[in-house]
Amino acid sequence: MKQIQCKSFSIEEDVVGRITFRKKIFNRSKEIWVSKDASSPIFGYAATITTNENIVSNGKPYCVVNSIEGFNEGDVVVINKRGEIVFVYEIKSNHNAIMATERCNHRCIMCPQPPILQEKDKTPFNLKLISLFDKSTQEIGITGGEPTLIGDNLFVLINHIKKELPKTAISILSNGVKFADKEYAMKLAKCKHHDLQIDIPLFSDIAEEHNRIVGAKTFYKTVQGLYNLALFHQRIGLRIVIHKQTYRRLPQLADYIYHNFPFVAQVAFMQMETTGLAKENLDKLWIDPYDYNMELREAVLLLADRGIKPYIYNAQLCVLPDDIRYYAQQSISDWKDIYISECDGCMLRGQCAGFFESNRNIHSAHIKKVENISPDISC
Repeated sequence: MKQIQCKSFSIEEDVVGRITFRKKIFNRSKEIWVSKDASSPIFGYAATITTNENIVSNGKPYCVVNSIEGFNEGDVVVINKRGEIVFVYEIKSNHNAIMATERCNHRCIMCPQPPILQEKDKTPFNLKLISLFDKSTQEIGITGGEPTLIGDNLFVLINHIKKELPKTAISILSNGVKFADKEYAMKLAKCKHHDLQIDIPLFSDIAEEHNRIVGAKTFYKTVQGLYNLALFHQRIGLRIVIHKQTYRRLPQLADYIYHNFPFVAQVAFMQMETTGLAKENLDKLWIDPYDYNMELREAVLLLADRGIKPYIYNAQLCVLPDDIRYYAQQSISDWKDIYISECDGCMLRGQCAGFFESNRNIHSAHIKKVENISPDISC
């Protein structure tokens, strides 16, 4: 999440609020007022943010920042006593998500955010966040950790989104293991959300390989979870992170998916983010994406030819074969999406996913600007 450093005053507990630049008379307890030249914090707001170093304290919470240019009307932030302003919702972003929990029952070898063992229940905080989100929000992700570890509170979150944001789509990222419990899968279906997709990772067509990558013997529970979700007509996506231990069998995995899970809405092939456990295990995982183009191309076209929608996430268009660029998406979250100097002047830059910030110095050796586009290729 995007974060700004500030000097905080009169903040002992985290302050959560929606950014506003407008002075209001009523209903401002959930708002954080932002003003470049505030002379003092205004009563009634959750807090005040200003660039004025000479602001006169009146005991109300406030913080001083270098610039207010990073704030937008409708953003939701958390201000803590350490002087950190954390953006938990950005109104101009298409990648907003709720962290249901940081706990997980897997320990994937390439996980960008290693799980923790214990934490305070985040559900009350998340319910408050949802009530602050803009009503026109197109999509909200529910992620973790493993979201199903909060049990039935997952359905509390879904129903609260359904109430507060009736037009908003929901995307849940889960390992699918909990849905091997048919009753739990049925509870998800009973939420009757109009636009919900659950995305589940599958890393091999061989159970032992998948289990080794996720650090748990759960392959067949994930498979059963997929069938249970399909039984209750839930929309499912599959995700495959590509690295040195998964790329060779991408065509076989695609064929396995076609024969065993023809009901899935999409399959996403994902370039690895090199942070967290992926960075720790880089020598076991890193392969130049150019070097798995043959396997990726075969897997993508196999699914496309058979009517299952493939996507390619986090990939650079200049590295991909021309005939599968069409399937690439701008998938990297705004706050960690960058381009490098080799991208300057590239004709495809506006369509390309770019790079994870963590991959700034770990990326394909074949990055180069594209100066001409074949008229026969749709990108």
